Amino acid sequence: MCYVYVLQSEKDRGLYIGFTANLRRRLAEHQQGVSISTKSRRPWRLIYYEAYLEKLDAEGREKFLKSGAGRTFLKKQLRNHFELFPLTPRDLT
Repeated sequence: MCYVYVLQSEKDRGLYIGFTANLRRRLAEHQQGVSISTKSRRPWRLIYYEAYLEKLDAEGREKFLKSGAGRTFLKKQLRNHFELFPLTPRDLT
């Protein structure tokens, strides 16, 4: 099983979108600062995830969520969350 996930930084409210075969391990790595791309924006909150049986499906979904249409989808899907925890200006475009 593979997972596509969205994290929100508690430091700057920005988003990080990724995929993994082991969601718990990957979240721990983000929190511990193992990932260079997310280390400086810790701590992170998991705000969304989807599970896929096929790796290629998860990779495709990750690519979509990183696109403009994907970010629009996330803003609509998670509108209640973003009312409580607003996005940074760079995530609003």
